[in-house]
Amino acid sequence: MVDEAVAVMLSTTGGAFSARPAQAVSAQQSVTNSIRGCMQSFRERGIECPFGRGWSAGAPKLNLRRCRGKRRDETLTPARPTQQYRRMTDCRTLIVPHADVERLLPMAACIDVMADALASTTRGEALLPLRQVLRLHSGRDAFAVMPAVLGNAIGAKVITVFPGNDSTPYESHIGVILYFEDTNGRLLAIIDASSVTAIRTAAVSGLATRLLALPGASQLAILGTGVQAMTHLDAMIAVRPIAHARVWSRSAQRCEQFAQWGRKRFGIEVTRSETAEAAVRGAEVICTVSASREPVLRGDWVAPGAHINAVGASIASARELDTAAVAQSLLFVDRRESAMHEAGDFLIPREEGAIDNGHIRGEIGDLLEGRVTGRTTEHERTLFKSLGLAVEDVACARFIYERALAAGTGSWIELGGLRPPTNS
Repeated sequence: MVDEAVAVMLSTTGGAFSARPAQAVSAQQSVTNSIRGCMQSFRERGIECPFGRGWSAGAPKLNLRRCRGKRRDETLTPARPTQQYRRMTDCRTLIVPHADVERLLPMAACIDVMADALASTTRGEALLPLRQVLRLHSGRDAFAVMPAVLGNAIGAKVITVFPGNDSTPYESHIGVILYFEDTNGRLLAIIDASSVTAIRTAAVSGLATRLLALPGASQLAILGTGVQAMTHLDAMIAVRPIAHARVWSRSAQRCEQFAQWGRKRFGIEVTRSETAEAAVRGAEVICTVSASREPVLRGDWVAPGAHINAVGASIASARELDTAAVAQSLLFVDRRESAMHEAGDFLIPREEGAIDNGHIRGEIGDLLEGRVTGRTTEHERTLFKSLGLAVEDVACARFIYERALAAGTGSWIELGGLRPPTNS
């Protein structure tokens, strides 16, 4: 008969803990020696003692399961995880608010993160369905879910889009990104989506500008003065030597406020233009970041050699560029399938017969992977049509989560996810 015959040995797998039975033993000393070896491994890995704070080299206080009536040679069943074991199994979720996102996801770093994500997507390393969008009662507002898997990162952005919020204290995009791990499916983080969307959208435009715009481009035009205008100014300055930015919107007051903010923030010349045409004429880089459903940019305003980032319109029935602006440009997209379903800037000229599907030269990932050629002369006009992809959000979430852990930023909550205990 064995009085005390089994110890719960713990091993680490991906940061989580699991239990496995020890072999039957004949004496307390054998158990003690086994536990000592296990504890040495825990100390080397910096893991808290799983047997309680009473354990020490000289006075073991072991939580051993009593198994009376078992013969020596029988295999013993390990005890179910104790409450102490469950406390060691991490089921916490990190909450990362807006202010922390802005610190953890600087523009220059985000541009590189987007390059990696889009190249990975082109190589087939992502699962990326089309976003699911519910149009709300207004017909203009929307509720959207954008899931994706990128490598070992799982996530989804859940967001509302209210373009009319530009005239309110609220952002037009409000929501969260849910970030999961792929070992047990744990929810690792809930991250503010408004700030991520603002930064990563501009970062992808910055990436496209880095790949397509003339190297010395210094004259920038921005049509729109919302959140995306602010982050796009940051992104353009990150990739090109911008010396002068001209900005236009239908609100002269907001336009002037934006110009003042830009001058103070970046130390460059930022001026308000009376008309969209005045802002665009002579610009080498143009960003359309408005909420307009009708064209605000006409092709005959665009100088030879200019690069355009078309960002504001994201549904099939809306566009910011007229047909001429699209037809005369080398067109690149973030994802071909998305453009074929959602990009009014492409779909409306196609319906008019001005272009066909072949007008899309490729995706940004194709450029990164060398599968297509971008600009070949200094006189070509280039156009990037941005729609936004869930893999961009998931890539940002992974980057933010890892940096938050390193910096000790954010707050933790325990939502659940562990099996309920079945023993006392």
